[in-house]
Amino acid sequence: MRVHVRVRRIPRLTGFRAMAAVALAAALVGPLATTPSTAYAVDGSAAVRQDGSAETRAHLRALARELVEEGVPGVIVRVDDGHGRPIEIAEQAAWTRKDHRLRADDEVREASNTKTVMATLVLQLVAEHRLALTDPVDKWLPGQVRNGRAITLRMLLNHTSGLFDYTEDPALVPALTGWDPHVWTSTEILSLVRGHPALFEPGAEWSYSNTNYIAVGAVLERVTGRSLAALVRERIARPLGLRHTFYATGSAWRGRHAHGYEPDAAHMPPNVPEEFRNYAGPRHDDHVDVTGDYVTADGADAAIVSTAGDWSRFYGALMSGRLLPAAQLGEMRATVPEGGSDDPEELGYGLGIERAKTACGTVWDHVGVVPGYATYNVTDSTGHRTAAFSFATSTLTKAAHRTGAALMDAINCAIFD
Repeated sequence: MRVHVRVRRIPRLTGFRAMAAVALAAALVGPLATTPSTAYAVDGSAAVRQDGSAETRAHLRALARELVEEGVPGVIVRVDDGHGRPIEIAEQAAWTRKDHRLRADDEVREASNTKTVMATLVLQLVAEHRLALTDPVDKWLPGQVRNGRAITLRMLLNHTSGLFDYTEDPALVPALTGWDPHVWTSTEILSLVRGHPALFEPGAEWSYSNTNYIAVGAVLERVTGRSLAALVRERIARPLGLRHTFYATGSAWRGRHAHGYEPDAAHMPPNVPEEFRNYAGPRHDDHVDVTGDYVTADGADAAIVSTAGDWSRFYGALMSGRLLPAAQLGEMRATVPEGGSDDPEELGYGLGIERAKTACGTVWDHVGVVPGYATYNVTDSTGHRTAAFSFATSTLTKAAHRTGAALMDAINCAIFD
């Protein structure tokens, strides 16, 4: 059946990375200058599996094509409602084909979806009695985190610590735009953040901060003596057979991957600050190809690369209890309100994952944004039904933001068809 679309905002699509927040927020004010993306891919590069609801598939494809017409260089959509083979769609602007023919199984940068994996690793160690959610941060990172005696691991995981978001510090601009070759360590980032006052007393409020997961990653490495790349490989990717999922420690990709783009300086929305108008990378067709950029401040908050299919398998294992015992999965699903108790959208953040009440049912999700990539992954409470989309840019026009929100609602409803 046709999906009924009830447009709601994309949860903090503009807030997961500082540079994306600036670009996307400015894009809401005025559209990008015209770019040569009027012809979208309608042949073999628009790969769609021929089962599932024909009307749902057609509606999802129409929204993906509309996004391309509105300036998004590429769009991937995958919906698995638990019945038969999933719907898979890939649409791209004609000018991007010279770089890559987009497919629905291409690797993308998952950005802040990484946080769900980091939270899973912490909870595995809790189940093994190597960590406790009530542990103060100072127990594992003495003196490295402001208010470390009062901030617990749970507060880091559910964003109630009050820590300043490191991506908002001007010193990180070159790293966030691909120009800084220096790889920022967690120690350096936490040291930088100590120079900023707390946003509120630990546990008093909710505020999304990438710094929380930089600290989480440092704790994981301290407790296990293993790198985050090794922990993701050994505890998540290898046991689940995720062949295209890895923790990136550099710019190299491991398999077939989607290209990511940002508008060049001349075609950025007019209200984007000067420091975020110029990305590193090859330039053509009014865009910068940022595929080869490595955001050198990315760590436990945003470093994982994966595919829509791999993430579906991860969500299935997570929600079905294959990765966590029931007690720890329950802790992950214990949410705090994001917009206060009177939030009309009733969005709640658990440990590395968000709960949203939609017109078609309650879903669990996360959003991620880094230069060239915006991703959204969603599952039902069982992990049997999953969906995802990714955009080949983090900069949206006002029209594309509206259509993106409609696509979010459409795939949320499609998993319940």
